[in-house]
Amino acid sequence: MEALVPFIGIAIVIVLVFDYTNGFHDASNIIASVIASRAMTPVQAVVVVAGFEFLGPLLGGTAVANTVGTLIDLSFIPKADALLIVISGLFAAVFWNLFTWWRGLPSSSSHALVGGLIGATLIGIGSKPIAWGFSDISHGNIHGVSKVLLALLFSLILGFLVGFVLQRLTMFLLRTASPSINRQLRNAQWLTAAALAFSHGANDAQKSMGVLTLILLLSGEIDSFRVPGWVMLFCACAMTAGVLTGGWRIVRTLGFAIYKIRPIHALNAQLSACLTIFGSSLLGAPVSTTHVVASSILGIGASDRPRAVRWGKALEILQTWLITIPGSAMIACLSFLIFRYFLQ
Repeated sequence: MEALVPFIGIAIVIVLVFDYTNGFHDASNIIASVIASRAMTPVQAVVVVAGFEFLGPLLGGTAVANTVGTLIDLSFIPKADALLIVISGLFAAVFWNLFTWWRGLPSSSSHALVGGLIGATLIGIGSKPIAWGFSDISHGNIHGVSKVLLALLFSLILGFLVGFVLQRLTMFLLRTASPSINRQLRNAQWLTAAALAFSHGANDAQKSMGVLTLILLLSGEIDSFRVPGWVMLFCACAMTAGVLTGGWRIVRTLGFAIYKIRPIHALNAQLSACLTIFGSSLLGAPVSTTHVVASSILGIGASDRPRAVRWGKALEILQTWLITIPGSAMIACLSFLIFRYFLQ
């Protein structure tokens, strides 16, 4: 057990680092529309979002954590090898988050985490431990990687459709309103931004909670997969710290580069993303906040003025999404080989 202590310590630290990068990377998705519509100042937005991000993982249950934590079964291999696989996957996810943040691209932390864990497992011991779940879809049993991918796909479509419908509905209801309505729309964003932050914390922080609980299970610290209270608290704190630092490069992309956001667009984007993410959390489906927020903005723009949508930037974001899983998987494979070489 003593030989595992360094592995356990490194694994726990890198989980929290991933959670931190997830916070500053994905929090930008939440505050982008608030800042672009001038409903809040950057400081106000970060403080409000950070507070409700902290509450999300503490009060949002553990359904998503259970889904992520059971994606791979490493219980039948030596514990040091299992921990090395998890460390390599997490390292790849952190690297991808930092790279896309540097490029100002709103990629998916969820994709990066799943891709990293799959890549490290494939290079380490093969495909057997991975719960793919594809063969069970026809029987109505959706789990494992298939559940993650389906959730990410359908949340993208749902975000677009809900945003499209909400925009049409609110424009109809406010068709006779005067420009002074913008003040009420900005004020309402204090509620929708808080709700979106809570739903993001309830979904995204649970991914780190699931991986950290998996590490504890592999190391023998717990005897069954259940998320301890201190794991929830640590992950909530790490993500909140990430939120407080912000991700201003991505704020500029989502808030200004896809569509010119006015108060009504921002409110609808936050509301549609909140409904999609929170509903997914209740089902235990890990989704990408980046996917949902960006697709909501696209849906709103397509509903309002399709020609004003910068579809070229949307295509660039889509390309980033498509290469995230294979890209992070390749980084995880390389990381595993390097780590194993130096640790042997």
